[in-house]
Amino acid sequence: MGSCKDQEDKLAKCVFVHGPIIVGAGPSGLAVSACLSQQGVPSLILEQSDCIASLWQHKTYDRLKLHLPKHFCELPLLGFPDNFPKYPTKHQFIAYVESYASHFSIQPRFKQAVQQAVFDHSGGFWKVQTQDFEYISKWLIIATGENAEPVTPEIAGIEKFNGPVVHTSEYKSGSEFRNQRVLVVGCGNSGMEVSLDLCRYNAIPHMVVRNTVHVLPREMFGFSTFGIAMTLLKWLPLRLVDKILLLIANLTLGNTDQLGLRRPKTGPIELKNFTGKTPVLDVGALSQIKSGKIKLTSIAFQVMEGVKEITKNVARFTDGQEKEIDAVILATGYKSNVPSWLKGNDFFTKDGMPKTPFPDGWKGGNGLYTVGFTRRGLQGTSYDAVKIAQDIAEQWRTIKDCKNTHHVILLAKS
Repeated sequence: MGSCKDQEDKLAKCVFVHGPIIVGAGPSGLAVSACLSQQGVPSLILEQSDCIASLWQHKTYDRLKLHLPKHFCELPLLGFPDNFPKYPTKHQFIAYVESYASHFSIQPRFKQAVQQAVFDHSGGFWKVQTQDFEYISKWLIIATGENAEPVTPEIAGIEKFNGPVVHTSEYKSGSEFRNQRVLVVGCGNSGMEVSLDLCRYNAIPHMVVRNTVHVLPREMFGFSTFGIAMTLLKWLPLRLVDKILLLIANLTLGNTDQLGLRRPKTGPIELKNFTGKTPVLDVGALSQIKSGKIKLTSIAFQVMEGVKEITKNVARFTDGQEKEIDAVILATGYKSNVPSWLKGNDFFTKDGMPKTPFPDGWKGGNGLYTVGFTRRGLQGTSYDAVKIAQDIAEQWRTIKDCKNTHHVILLAKS
């Protein structure tokens, strides 16, 4: 009797999804849901937070703007409003994705954190377990993306530090660090912009340059640097385009090596394509470095080796330097969380990225798909979303045709 009751309870917590299950209600999940809807395929989005685009809503700093012009950041089937500026703000982008979800009647199930997803080979379907239900579908689309979890490095002695230690996912504004000496660990786009923001509140940022970095102007001759690169790539080899970009960057920004920002040997676009490391698009931080308002500690090692130790109020570096500091901001990026919950699958690397590179990393086996793992921003997301929707729609129509044929045969026999 007890086992029968257990089976009834288990069955009551099973949710059979007719279309694909999409994990993640960020721009990637919304894009693929909209594309599926256009193809007549229903879907269900599971989202661990309480809102869409939670990374943008809860884990970005106030002054954030899109680094690329808006037409490079549009989701499929619906562009930005015409009255939005060339580089929309964080709040404008959030308004855009909310209107996008509303336009396509996308209603995710919020507060459904996926604990485990596994393919049932005997039944031929995916079982996706959250804290409340087990969702079952023929298709699973992973849309949690490359930036699901903050990367927090281990730094000796940091637990003894008297001041705040904040990852950029928690940083909102330099107003919280007014007149303070702040150690900013990381010199990517986030580290540069946070340092610039701190300067506006009379804080003194000490930015740790962990290794080589490409810094490019956000615009060249009034045009987006990224846009220029994309146009040139239609006609010229990638390495020649990189050389042109670096030539113009050196003419407009000067030699960044002299500032302690050494460039990698590999060109910016080639490096981005093969490693995912994005060049810094300068929006004003470089002039503050030149003026001395942003102070650099150039260390060509990882954080753990560069910052030897942090005590109550001092950061010690492996080259013997010491800096008195009041706060630490970790601009150390994000990582995928897929390995923690996707079980029994070898489609992903241990770092949570598809083993198959762009442009073919969107499809695995057994009805598994990924969107937002291209290392090519929202343009890559759009590419994935369209391909996935087309692929699943073909299967969807085949299944419907088979059901209709079966129904006609039954009617004929009766």
